Amino acid sequence: MTAYAIASAQDERILNEKRRHRDAHYDAQPVSTATLADLSRVRFEEDYLPSAFSADVLAANDRSYEQRLAATKMILSIDEPTPTVAGILVLGSRPRDFIPSAYVQFLRVAGREWGDPVHDEALLEGPIGDLVRRVDEKLAAHNRTAVDFTSGPVESRSSTYPMAALQQLVRNAVMHRAYEGTNSPIRVYWFDDRIEIISPGGPYGIVTPEAFGQPGVVDYRNPILAEAMRVLGLVQRFGFGIPTARRELREKNHPEPAFLVESTRVQCTVWARR
Repeated sequence: MTAYAIASAQDERILNEKRRHRDAHYDAQPVSTATLADLSRVRFEEDYLPSAFSADVLAANDRSYEQRLAATKMILSIDEPTPTVAGILVLGSRPRDFIPSAYVQFLRVAGREWGDPVHDEALLEGPIGDLVRRVDEKLAAHNRTAVDFTSGPVESRSSTYPMAALQQLVRNAVMHRAYEGTNSPIRVYWFDDRIEIISPGGPYGIVTPEAFGQPGVVDYRNPILAEAMRVLGLVQRFGFGIPTARRELREKNHPEPAFLVESTRVQCTVWARR
């Protein structure tokens, strides 16, 4: 390659980087077919705002409904009150009407192989708070608790998997997945010997396949959604989700979770105790 060709390639890369920085991230983009009526005002004013701001701040602030939506980036602006992708995901009455991939597909497979009989299946959807709660309920329903009366003077109880680890991993997938350019849901497939959590979209920004899941190594494909999930108490924005899940699994004598990190998806496999 000539020096001119190398310089041209470098110039093109720099130009593309500048274009990307000018473009708003996907969850800030407007959903052109949505209107204010597609957002739940009750959810915003009774659940989201009290979690985001203290009562004193809300009482002293006389902003309108639209101004508060714009300030939290749930709509584009006061002058253009079109819901953003984040607004639909967090406050939308029916997010899948506008973002078809915004759901979790759950399967409980009676066996260890793909193609074994399916014991339970569910399509879990709704605004982020409801979606996460429904996934938690489904996981808890299949997470059997064993009682040990013989190993010590006090009975002990243990679940098949530590719920805290499963919650961290699923919520991490909801927060970091790609919602753009795909109709694929998050898939949670529970086999007899493992759980597979498959999330659309590969690593993003400063996160590389080699650094994936390391403490403090974090970037946000969906920064507004990430902040909303933090406000609602669903996650912490410190890059500790996967390390926390690893610790929970280790303390309950589970093998180390396995991560397959590709350009279009991330798969986490959580193994049952052996």
